[in-house]
Amino acid sequence: MTPQELKMISEQMRCCPIDNTFKIVGKKFTIHILRNMMFLNQTRFIQFLESVEGINPKTLSVRLREMEKNHLIKRKVYPDTPVRVEYTITEKGEALKPIITQMAAFSMKYCSHEVFKDGKPRTVEQVFGKLEKAVKITSRN
Repeated sequence: MTPQELKMISEQMRCCPIDNTFKIVGKKFTIHILRNMMFLNQTRFIQFLESVEGINPKTLSVRLREMEKNHLIKRKVYPDTPVRVEYTITEKGEALKPIITQMAAFSMKYCSHEVFKDGKPRTVEQVFGKLEKAVKITSRN
């Protein structure tokens, strides 16, 4: 790409597309909630509260509202007693799965000492493949 072509493209942009993605998912805990929805099939407020380390109920509520506003998730209220609320990931949210998977792959390969107790690198398939099988087995019980 020539410098002129690059300049023409940048003049058509309102902002950096990478910065824009970080505005959507870069707030603390957002990516963790998405991760748990994608890989652990979590859909309930209490599940996120119990599994996202360090999050409090107020912050979780705010993040879920922001994610809904950004069309990453949908909120559905069931008229049960007590009222039941479930969150599902949208197509837009699901489009982030390859990015989140690559982030995990990067850390598991290049930062394995920080990620794993034994410090040995692992692949996404080694970790999430086993995890997905475990989730399926657990959900059957």
